[in-house]
Amino acid sequence: MEESTKELREEWTLLLWTTVAVLVPVLITLWCSFQRPKRKVQLKDLFRKSKHGWHYTDLFNKPTYCCVCSQPILQGAFCDCCGICADEQCIQRADRILSCKEIMIQRPTDGRFYHQWVRGNVPLASYCAECKQQCGTQPKLCDYRCVWCQTTVHDDCLSSLNDDLCDLGEFRSVIIPPYYLYQVNKLRRRHPDEYSKVFDLSELPPSKALQLCTLLPPGSVHVLVCGGDGTVGWVLDAIDTMKLKGQDQFIPLVTILPLGTGNDLANSLGWGAGYAGEIPVEQVLRNVLEAEVVKMDRWKVQVVSKGNYFRKPKVLSMNNYFSVGPDALMALNFHAHREKTPSFFSSRIINKAVYFLYGTKDCLVQECKDLDKRIELELDGEQVNLPSLEGIIVCNIGYWGGGCRLWEGMGDEPYPPTRVDDGLLEVVGVYGSFHCAQIQVKLANPVRLGQAHTVRLVLKSSRMPMQVDGEPWAQGPCTITITHKTQALMLYHSAEQTDDDDSSASECEEPSAEHIDTTSNTQETVTES
Repeated sequence: MEESTKELREEWTLLLWTTVAVLVPVLITLWCSFQRPKRKVQLKDLFRKSKHGWHYTDLFNKPTYCCVCSQPILQGAFCDCCGICADEQCIQRADRILSCKEIMIQRPTDGRFYHQWVRGNVPLASYCAECKQQCGTQPKLCDYRCVWCQTTVHDDCLSSLNDDLCDLGEFRSVIIPPYYLYQVNKLRRRHPDEYSKVFDLSELPPSKALQLCTLLPPGSVHVLVCGGDGTVGWVLDAIDTMKLKGQDQFIPLVTILPLGTGNDLANSLGWGAGYAGEIPVEQVLRNVLEAEVVKMDRWKVQVVSKGNYFRKPKVLSMNNYFSVGPDALMALNFHAHREKTPSFFSSRIINKAVYFLYGTKDCLVQECKDLDKRIELELDGEQVNLPSLEGIIVCNIGYWGGGCRLWEGMGDEPYPPTRVDDGLLEVVGVYGSFHCAQIQVKLANPVRLGQAHTVRLVLKSSRMPMQVDGEPWAQGPCTITITHKTQALMLYHSAEQTDDDDSSASECEEPSAEHIDTTSNTQETVTES
């Protein structure tokens, strides 16, 4: 009897501790989830008023120490400007006692610019400027880093450092010296936020961000657009507005960090089909400095609806391609779905999967069949006899459909590669969605209809899906005229291939480069979406 009672007691004890072990983490998680909104509201108010560029993280991706209490931390905040890190309990104190990198400072009377040191959390594999030994090897808050030139030095070596002058480091040619902006601000009183070098285009339009170009030496600005091809087009439209205002001497050179879905323009200019952090930011900047300058054609797409000749026509700018047919239909369906549930489309893989699903659907439905009976095509004023097609694509660049070399095609004798600076458009046709899929996996070639300086399409009946650079719409009977608009100064990266094609095709793809010396006194504005 006693043994059975003892066993029962042990079972209840085990059940109790099992329940506690399950419930305690759940209760702690629930408590934290209720407390997090309150903390976020408090921190958001602090971050908004702070001079630091604070960002909160739930988990640091490397061993990190608080710059206030020197304790190791897993979660907290870091400043993306000066690099200091702080535990959640120390953020307010860090904001009060630790100064951030100043965008504008008065130059010292002796004309020298000195290091601005931040202690701890130095980059991995960094070496002391004094003794040349590795820094940051001890498991504690140790050693110093200059927020401007990124020079690192040991705690013990700081006092014996021979040269305390800062030369702004390896990337001095893309850093705007703070004393330069101080002098500019004495002449033009502006809000300090207008002198930022990183602009979030979800909060500030490119036209406002590019105003910084007019405050810097003419011909010295690089703009790195972090986003998809649509974001690049938005920035280039803002640059065209600068030209209309007579600010040609301040026009920046544009380069791309591809963060979109297709990234065909970035791929055509040698910047790859997508960026996911695999290349360090330092190497990205080196690639920008080594890139060649090319002139890229931009085109005007004018759409005049039938029966509305007295109404102002629809005018669009084109960098990549215009199309009517199945690929435009996929883009239209994708766009409509994304407008309803934007949070779902946060991944490049998911976006491409949705495109695939809509393409598969169109293979069965064939909504764009008999396009050749509904549309007329003219190339440089000469009408083209169309075969039985479902789609027409007008290309300005070498890549289409997320990395496919459309005009060159495949086979033993591919066509000569396209150029972005020849003032010519390549016009091809497709038989349907299945044909588009075959082209993308290199099992078929498009129907090459010709090259032209001016393209004119007349949609005689019904509504058809159309798109310009991934921006789709449904269009009724109309006349579309595509003419040359202007040229944009872009940076072309030719150090490595961006596709699995052979080297000869890659060499032919490279446009002619007009070299411009921007290595001295070059500045950089980073725009991101």
